[in-house]
Amino acid sequence: MEVLVYPDPVLRRGGKAITTFDAELRDLAGRMMEAMYEEGGVGLAAPQVGIEKKLLVLNPSGDRNERSGERVLCNPKITRKKEREFGEEGCLSFPGIHAEVERWIAITVTYQDLDGKEQVLQTDGWLARIVQHELDHLDGVLFTDRLTAADKLRVKPQLQKLEEEFRART
Repeated sequence: MEVLVYPDPVLRRGGKAITTFDAELRDLAGRMMEAMYEEGGVGLAAPQVGIEKKLLVLNPSGDRNERSGERVLCNPKITRKKEREFGEEGCLSFPGIHAEVERWIAITVTYQDLDGKEQVLQTDGWLARIVQHELDHLDGVLFTDRLTAADKLRVKPQLQKLEEEFRART
């Protein structure tokens, strides 16, 4: 399973609602989790691996040996949010680029688990930041869209390099 790199157009498509909760979905979530660990990430959304589904996986530790924090969210939606703050983020689809992004500090998310049962997650801090970052991918929003004007200018040369590399590959 390969993580798509900016500016791959699939990253802008987002995902469609999941309606079938079966062994195939479980397998996909498992493969995504492994791809996330392989790339050294803490979260991964299905559109990042070319799959247009509202599915994300995460583990705040990023450690495949510490799996207690693993979560799989299907069709997630933020239903409550509180206060905002800036924090540094990176993205597997933007290798080598890190920048400050403003996010909600505390959120409540409703989602379905792999059995299709509705769940509620109330979280804050690092986990809230990861969920919001991955949720953006499900809507075709990239973390660079949320940068300040100054940070957009700062990372522009790195983005141009990724664009050149993409053109060379395609």
